[in-house]
Amino acid sequence: MSVPRVTSEAMRGRGGVLLVSCYELGHQPLGVAWPMAFLSRAGFKPVCRDVSVDALSRSEIRRAAVVVIAVPMHTALQLGVRVAGMVLEENPDCRVVFQGLYAVLNSAILEDVGAAACLGGESENSLVSLLESWERGEDGDRVQVDVKRQEFPVPDRTSLPELGRYAALELVDDSGRLRTIKGGSVEASRGCRHLCTHCPIPPVYGGKFVAVPVEVVLADVAQQVDSGAGHITFADPDFLNGPTHALRVARALNETFPDVTFDFTAKIEHLVERGEVLQELVACGATFVVSAVEALSDRVLQTLDKGHGREDVGEALRRCREAGLPMRPTWVPFTPWSTMADFREILEFVGGQGLVTHVDPVQYSIRLLVPPGSLLENHAGFMPHRRELDREALSWNWVHPDPEMDVLQRDVAHLVENAAEAGHSGTETFLHVAELAGVSLTPDQVAVTIAGRAAPRLTEDWFC
Repeated sequence: MSVPRVTSEAMRGRGGVLLVSCYELGHQPLGVAWPMAFLSRAGFKPVCRDVSVDALSRSEIRRAAVVVIAVPMHTALQLGVRVAGMVLEENPDCRVVFQGLYAVLNSAILEDVGAAACLGGESENSLVSLLESWERGEDGDRVQVDVKRQEFPVPDRTSLPELGRYAALELVDDSGRLRTIKGGSVEASRGCRHLCTHCPIPPVYGGKFVAVPVEVVLADVAQQVDSGAGHITFADPDFLNGPTHALRVARALNETFPDVTFDFTAKIEHLVERGEVLQELVACGATFVVSAVEALSDRVLQTLDKGHGREDVGEALRRCREAGLPMRPTWVPFTPWSTMADFREILEFVGGQGLVTHVDPVQYSIRLLVPPGSLLENHAGFMPHRRELDREALSWNWVHPDPEMDVLQRDVAHLVENAAEAGHSGTETFLHVAELAGVSLTPDQVAVTIAGRAAPRLTEDWFC
């Protein structure tokens, strides 16, 4: 597929490069703030837009010679494809670039919908180089993956919507009062050391991770604190990939901004093996940790190559409780290898461990996503269940060997969606899901939490 020619004048003028974010878990998007900084450093004058909170204007689209769409997650990818269609309909002479984890995984499909290039990994320098090659009249590689460490500038958030339009921290204080604190987000590292088969990171990073310098992280925090942030989410795939670096960052954050709290994500494996750092992280302001438990079935965990087993989940939870750090587990209850008994065990575990307020109800409906390029795509355990590639959903269809499990997943998803629309509490929704699955738990059982009150949470539910 041929792409239109673009001139240096068109790309270098203000708005000649339009950076578009579609969705980043309710956070002010780093997926455009990073490239904004790299491009500005190289002499471009890009404009950022987040279509999850603001609509793109026709004038912006028509002015752009290049539109870069950030796709760090699957939801963003689906929305990004729609944005690309709208952009090319309005301005067929511009070049559309997809940038992020899901850009590379879905490059073949994205080229079919008009992508001039797909960039992944540590891709900001690749983006600059690509635009400079277009200036010279060269085509450049259409698919580029680079995981080498870059010289990081501070993310440029100046043209993004203000933080009050994004997810905030919600918690119950010692007096029993519900408080909402404006939130921000940073990255202290990118990539991951691990190779979980269902994760989009391993096919791109190949088990590597890149640390962001402490001074860059702090400068990014500072500009968000100046904008009113009192809480920071570390958006790292796993904050404890490099525990020494994580502690340096947490200590520096606490020393510079002692009133700012934070949350982070860490593997169960790391919470067990590196649990000695948890107490200090709490002392530095950690309010909760997200951990991808995914399942309690050892068979499922082994297939996903999670690096932990069922017993490790209990040990990680124990270590978090000892440190005074609430854990918010995430789940993938529906996989080709999960049984009804497995689903019920998850619900019984959540209820029995007092974790009901620690789990966003949408987690009970999550069905395994297998995008093109996933390590699971041609996995021997997945192939018997794999069907056709759904190019619209940008994922492989699969069928459970027990049709009742597919029915249950659809029923749970419908229940959770309706409950959210009706404004039901998480506890109420959990009880309805448990009832649907035939699990008998009393309201008293599920109302108990670790601290005797609702766990801290972000106001945007975790999703992929």
